[in-house]
Order: sequence, then C-alpha cells, then structure tokens
Amino acid sequence: MKAIADCRLYGILDLGYVDREALIRVTGEMLTGGIDIIQLRAKRHSPDEILAMGREILPLTRDAGVPLVINDHAEVAAELGADGVHVGQDDLSMEEVRAIVGDDMMVGRSTHSVDQARGGAAEGAGYLGFGPLFATLTKPDYVPIGLADIAQVHSEHPGLPIFCIGGIKREIVSDLVAAGARRVVIVSGILQAPDIAEYVREAKAMLPAIA
Repeated sequence: MKAIADCRLYGILDLGYVDREALIRVTGEMLTGGIDIIQLRAKRHSPDEILAMGREILPLTRDAGVPLVINDHAEVAAELGADGVHVGQDDLSMEEVRAIVGDDMMVGRSTHSVDQARGGAAEGAGYLGFGPLFATLTKPDYVPIGLADIAQVHSEHPGLPIFCIGGIKREIVSDLVAAGARRVVIVSGILQAPDIAEYVREAKAMLPAIA
C-alpha cells in the first residue's frame, strides 16, 4: 500500500459529480491514470449506502496499492477496514476519531488557515487538506484563501503531507507548484474529464517528485 508521504495527486470520488452506477468505472479510470489516493465522499448518502459503495471499490484500490479514505464517517471507515478517514473542522476531535478507528488508521484533517493547519499538526493528523484555495461548488460556504499562505504552511510543517484543495484544475497546477505546493486534490476536473485516466496522468506529471 502506498504511504501517504509518497502520494502527490489526491482524487475524490464525490457523489455530487459521479452517478452511483458509474462508481466502479470511474474508480478504475482514476487508478489506470495513476491516482495516488482516493477519497469516497457522499454527503447525501446514508452510512449504510457509503459502506456498500466502499465495499465495491475497496478491492480495486487494494489491488492497485492505492489508499482508500472515507470522508466524515469514522464508523464506516472502521467497519469497512478502509485505509483512512478524513474529517473536517466541525467534525470529531482526533481523540474521538481514534476511539472509533484505532491507532493504526490514517486520519486526515481539513484546514482553512495557517492556524488551523498548526492545530491539525499538533493533534497528530496523518495529513492535512489546505484550502479552499479557490471558489468551489463542493464547498460553496467557504471563503477562498488563495495562494499566499501555501509556502508558509509547508515551511512550518516540512514532514507533514499537505494537500492543497479547492477549485483546482490541471491547468493551474503549475501555478500552485510555483507558489510552494507539492501535493494537490482535484475533484471536478478529474470526474468531468472526457478521458479521466489521461487527465490524471497529465496532472500528476505537473507535480514535483517527492524527495
């Protein structure tokens, strides 16, 4: 299984963009393109539905050696045996998450400022999502934070994987790298691409190698 430190391109299977019936196909195309990590995000679905979806795609990600992360639902992640769970600022504390998933599962935390990134690092998050950098329909209530703090948050936490997120498309990955980003999350750009595998390959090629 690929370690989080070796992951550069993070894809999210967002059921706001992917039809339930297309989940396996889209997962396969993302994996063919070389996606490093996949999150299952299904905001309008019940925990039982998310568990069922996770059981469908987990064999694919396991065969590819790609971590599968469940958004929000620590109980689902634990029951599924997922590789990780991702929680937001308004979700459970790290102590509460660990009580559900144990000490071995990777836990990621969404952060929206330098101060929140410090908090995520201090609580022992396995990685941080940092954003939204730009306006995004997946997080319409969040004010974009732009590129100004990317270099600082990376310099303050050099050993912690930080994935820049929010309104990112392949066409602007080079700009993010120039601003100090090393890892990115792409959602709609991947999921709405005519050729998902090729989009993933091209976006990943724009990111710096992990030393």
